[in-house]
Parts: sequence; C-alpha cells; structure tokens
Amino acid sequence: MLGLTLSSLITYVIVLVTAFSVHEFAHAWTANYFGDDTPRLHGRLTLNPLAHLDLIGSLMLLLAGIGWAKPVPVDPYALRRRSPAALMWVSLAGPLSNFLLAVLAAAPFRLGWVAMDISGSAAFTLPKFLDQFVIINISLMLFNLIPLAPLDGEKVLEYFLPPEMSRGFENIRPYGPMILMALLFVGPLVGINIFGYLIGYPAMFLHNLLIG
Repeated sequence: MLGLTLSSLITYVIVLVTAFSVHEFAHAWTANYFGDDTPRLHGRLTLNPLAHLDLIGSLMLLLAGIGWAKPVPVDPYALRRRSPAALMWVSLAGPLSNFLLAVLAAAPFRLGWVAMDISGSAAFTLPKFLDQFVIINISLMLFNLIPLAPLDGEKVLEYFLPPEMSRGFENIRPYGPMILMALLFVGPLVGINIFGYLIGYPAMFLHNLLIG
C-alpha cells in the first residue's frame, strides 16, 4: 500500500466491495438469464462481496492498481444450448457493468451537481472519490477486455473469430496468464508499456468524455 493516500485507499476499498461485486454479479445474472444455473448453485448470484472477492486479486488492486475477483463458474455447454452468443454475452456483462458504474459516477459532474476538485489536497472529498471511481471502473473494464485468458475479452474475441482462427486461438489459451503477467510486470522493466496503450490512454479518453 506504499504511496497510497487515504483518499485513494478509501476509494480502492469501496471499489472492492462495489465494482468487483457488481462485475461478477453481472456475469452470474447473465448466465442465469441464458439458462445456466451454475452460478446460482455456487452462491454467486448475489451482490454480497464476500461471495466474490479474491484475496490476492484484492491485494493486487491495492498494490498495483489492477486486481480481480473470483471467476464466476459457468457451463459453456448449457449456455450454447440456449444461444451461440450466450457465452460471449456472459463474458461481456462484467466489463459492461464497470462501464455503467463509471457512467453513474460521472453523472453528477455532467449534471453540474458536483464540481471537479482541483485543490491538490490529499484529503478525501466527494469530487475526488467520484473522479477516481470513474477512472478505476473504466480501467477495470479495459483490463478485462484484453483478449487473453483468463480475462473476459478472450471469450468475447473468440466469438467473433472464424472457426479456423478460433482453433488457433485455443492453443494460446493455456499461456494467457503467463503472457498477461509478463506484460504487466516484466514489460515496464524493459521499456514495453503495453498497458499504457491498451488501458492508460483509452481510460483517460473515456474519463474526459464522461466527465466533460
């Protein structure tokens, strides 16, 4: 937690109990909607954060700014029986929920109810909290849309790939977590900041678009 201000720490904790819980609940609800009761049977069709938070993922959010919750178990075969696109929608539901949270948090700025806090103070204020909440949720959305297993973007991209490319994509899946960790931790050490281009710049663009 080195380098975290009290304001940032409070925001990150609230993100843990809201953004992650809503993200995973969105996965569970969408799977249940498409006829897969696996999330419900595993107690994941709930907004209770205790059902969703992962210890390591929560610590990573506090230490590195990027974290994760427990994956929601789903039955791909049950989903595909209902719709070929069901698994894609289940995967997309989580990132979309983060975007919706960002939109809701940005609304007070857009409606003129709250003015941006540019004081530079480290104190916790509502404008700073909302601003950070928008940025974090947008970043979580973009991070989860990266098309590498075990992130949601992998299943989203796979749905749109032609069959021959999809089969090749499956060969990469087992190495997804290793590639992700290398890009996240090793890349910056050798001057390759992939996440700056995939998350940082798009996140600031969307943040400015939402805040106005």
